[in-house]
Amino acid sequence: MINRKNSSIKIITLGGIGEIGKNMYLVEVDKDIFIIDAGLMFPEDEMLGIDIVIPDITYLTENKERVKAVFLTHGHEDHIGALSYLLRQLDVPVYGTKLTLALANAKLKEQEYSGKTNFIEITSDSVINMDSVAVSFFRTNHSIPDSVGVCIQTSEGSIVYTGDFKFDQAATKLYKPDIGKMAAIGEKGVLCLLSDSTNAEKPGYTTSEAIVERELSSAFYNTRGRIIAACFASDINRIQHIFDAARDNGRKVAVVGKSLERIYHIALDLGYLEVEEDLIISVNEINNYEDREIVVLMTGSQGEPIEALQKMAKQSAKHVNIQPGDTVLIAASPLRGSELLISRTVDMLFRAGANVISGKRTIHVSSHGSQEELKFMINLMKPKFFIPVHGEYRMLKAHRKLALDCGIIDENIIIPDRGDIVEYKDGKLTIGGKVQSGNVLIDGIGVGDVGNIVLRDRRLLSQDGILIVVVTLTRQDKKIAAGPEIISRGFVYVRESEKLMDESTKLVRDIVQKNISKESFEWSSAKQDIRDGLNRYLFEKTKRRPMILPIIMEV
Repeated sequence: MINRKNSSIKIITLGGIGEIGKNMYLVEVDKDIFIIDAGLMFPEDEMLGIDIVIPDITYLTENKERVKAVFLTHGHEDHIGALSYLLRQLDVPVYGTKLTLALANAKLKEQEYSGKTNFIEITSDSVINMDSVAVSFFRTNHSIPDSVGVCIQTSEGSIVYTGDFKFDQAATKLYKPDIGKMAAIGEKGVLCLLSDSTNAEKPGYTTSEAIVERELSSAFYNTRGRIIAACFASDINRIQHIFDAARDNGRKVAVVGKSLERIYHIALDLGYLEVEEDLIISVNEINNYEDREIVVLMTGSQGEPIEALQKMAKQSAKHVNIQPGDTVLIAASPLRGSELLISRTVDMLFRAGANVISGKRTIHVSSHGSQEELKFMINLMKPKFFIPVHGEYRMLKAHRKLALDCGIIDENIIIPDRGDIVEYKDGKLTIGGKVQSGNVLIDGIGVGDVGNIVLRDRRLLSQDGILIVVVTLTRQDKKIAAGPEIISRGFVYVRESEKLMDESTKLVRDIVQKNISKESFEWSSAKQDIRDGLNRYLFEKTKRRPMILPIIMEV
């Protein structure tokens, strides 16, 4: 309970606005900063060679003495994946439920974080009393157990972040949401609601998991050969359904994929998966059973299954490859932009002799609420102000429309940009100022050392290749001692383009001769002339613009 009046309330989003993933929200009350979630995003197509993307936390490092806590809503990577990078910069306690903290700890080890961690376990009944606020939690229904929403109680009312949620009326015990608690928070008074917008464009209700369970069991029953069940490693609800369907149909399950094995063991050890011991077999034991007795539960390196399925179709996977008569169940929704990849993969699986069951039947449903569920959340919370989060811009706009339908007035709905400071002042919520925000790109062990210029160079190299021009001059009289030699990679096949390369070499020699005959010879000027002259000539002859890298040496 808050006994003193808060003088300043601000909300800042560093990720999760205008994008799917990279969720990180800041609530600033008086001088204290509270972080909700620290997620990563997988790279978009144009981010060539990038492994993962995390939020820019410059604002937090500049104000590290004011950061009081990190609250994690659940264990998916788009909410916990950037935690190790945050903890490398900040010494701050991390609050989360048992499963969330176990998965976060495993992620820290995977990302080779060796610093100290102050993990504090909470339940949905916990209340954390800070100097400026009290923080409580409520259980939500998502595809992973132990998911919670966060309620930060200020003297002006609560700031509520829903986390990822849906309302499944047939949810089992582990996944039942605290609807009564949500209603109680709403009755007490919610100043601002930050709500998940992922499915804000989808009308009606998200299909119940009970229907998925039925469909999976039916698919298992009607399949004669091996079943390859592909899902996201952290979709524990779906993993449970696959185990249940295998048990009901007399099949054994082999678990394949490092991230899947890791999450499976954590969930099993903590009691979040119910699996009979004799149901599980090692991948090496598959050949000891008939095909109709086998289920291979698999995922890929980053917890998503599509690339791993491609390897299996190409017969290049380490443990299990597709054989004629297999049935592949793709129990995963496509990641943004990966629809073409899935379509190609399904084609490859059919070519390899498998039957594929994916979007046609309800063997997978979204773990986010559709329009009617989002309205239900708004009606439970009855917020004065509303900020749609966790979604691309069109989803945020669709969620804004739903909030208007629920009676929230237009000026009380704000869609901020990343980094905007949303401030509560004199009874109004307005955008005032901006903090540094954006993408930090992780490539190998490099954090943020790849920026727009490096990506631009990678894009150019991927489009028209590179030409390296090497010329050696004598130090004393500045004459050509060797070269020019032109090395081509990804531009043309040299053996079939001898005339073009000869003409290019002659052009470079002329440019160098012209430069060294000048009274004042400048390296940079000579290099630029080589770039410009060669660029013009090659574009005229080939309509391509390779990257040109002149190297001038002295002997």
